[in-house]
Amino acid sequence: MVREFELPDVGEGLAEAEIVSWLVSVGDAVTEDQPVAEVETDKAVVEVPSPVNGTVKEILAEEGEMVPVGNVIITFATEEDETASEESGDTESDESEAESAISAVSEVGDEDEDAEAGGTAAKGGRVFASPSARRLARELDVDIAAVEGSGPGGRVSDADVRAHAASDDEEEAVESAVEPATAKVGEDDEEEPAPTGDVARAGRDQTLAAPATRRLAEEESVNLDDVPTDETRDGEAFVRPEQVREFAETQRAAQAADTEAVQAGQEAGAVSTTPEQVDQRETREPYTGIRRTIGEQMETSKYTAPHVTHHDEVDVTKLVETRARLKEEAEARGQKLSYMPFVLKAVVAGLREYPVLNSQLDEEADEIVTKHYYNIGVAAATDAGLMVPVVDAVDQKGLLQLSEEMNELVAAARDRSIAREDMQGGTFSITNFGAIGGEYATPIINYPETAILGLGAIKEKPRVVDGEVVPRHVLTLSLSIDHRVIDGAEAAAFTNTVKEHLQNPELLLL
Repeated sequence: MVREFELPDVGEGLAEAEIVSWLVSVGDAVTEDQPVAEVETDKAVVEVPSPVNGTVKEILAEEGEMVPVGNVIITFATEEDETASEESGDTESDESEAESAISAVSEVGDEDEDAEAGGTAAKGGRVFASPSARRLARELDVDIAAVEGSGPGGRVSDADVRAHAASDDEEEAVESAVEPATAKVGEDDEEEPAPTGDVARAGRDQTLAAPATRRLAEEESVNLDDVPTDETRDGEAFVRPEQVREFAETQRAAQAADTEAVQAGQEAGAVSTTPEQVDQRETREPYTGIRRTIGEQMETSKYTAPHVTHHDEVDVTKLVETRARLKEEAEARGQKLSYMPFVLKAVVAGLREYPVLNSQLDEEADEIVTKHYYNIGVAAATDAGLMVPVVDAVDQKGLLQLSEEMNELVAAARDRSIAREDMQGGTFSITNFGAIGGEYATPIINYPETAILGLGAIKEKPRVVDGEVVPRHVLTLSLSIDHRVIDGAEAAAFTNTVKEHLQNPELLLL
């Protein structure tokens, strides 16, 4: 009996998910609760565990494929089934399963057969790697199973993937240097026939390629149907990554030559251009997954809540000095202390005095719901877009505990391993665009919250103190509010309270 496994709803109300990577191959032995795949929901990348002890019989979805919840994505032969098969001595069935397994492995589309044969996954073991390392491996066209991990328990890091990719590039460089000489020696003995027919020609109607190869083609702005190849799979043209790279290099070289010719013509007085000279000026990528979810949330917020932004600035010279003194103590305790924990505490002080900013508008009940707990979201820039992990009960925690929790949540958001519940239940949000040098902005509210505070960069600016112009550390603030619930005067008063606590950090101790 074969056990079918359907894609579960790994998120709240999820309709579909993308298969990011398979952690097992056909024929691998698995145990119950062992992760077998990584899938991308609308919030994060999560691991899907096996429901049984057994052997992977068939993989029914490719990496990069969007799969509806409830579709069968993998099948298992349970250990009980294997025992029954051995007792029956049905050798024909065993041979059939072996052939099926070999066929399924080839259909998965792993470009590097040698690496797969020698990799950890091919031996039935599991490659331990973070989602970010697996994503980087796909982008660099590296077989994750062939990478030697340097982390605890052999865990593969981003640095391990880059080092492996660099070593592969060196080998390719050596091979390409040797190949011309080899070809010259052998060209008198045998002339390789030129590829003919629909397979070799460019502009095909259909081309087969592994998901990693298709992603490479998208990154290189290459149409797979235009890449020359003499290899086939099931009667259709099959393209490998090295062919995509070679074709892309040829295209870039041709484009560079056209550009030089145009420049030369312009210098001579000619101003004409050709269609080829404006080719590849645009690239496209799917608007799906987390990026689409973020966009829809922003759209809902902007077109539902009338936004007003209040701008101000605060002298944080004392805060800079206080943080500098506490930083060494924090490092001695194994913590990295940024300015954000101080801001979190100052925001709570402001919300206590002006609780309307810690509220939500229940439009169905026509009620303003004021929250008397303080779960603050901290926006984090990730490869997939802006994500907002939530630090719970900020009012009940000290600076170091806030720092530790916030750093862990942000790191999880950036490597796409954050749990969905860690981005829910927020009552107010903070976004730090100053981290990349900005000063003022108009942040979009994290709906259904009613306010968000934007932090600019702390910069030295001239200020008048006791009648003298002196340099001071200045932080800019941008507070966006839902004007249906919050008035401008309340926004200004809240900002003044936050400023007061940042100007005098000792108030945070009260």
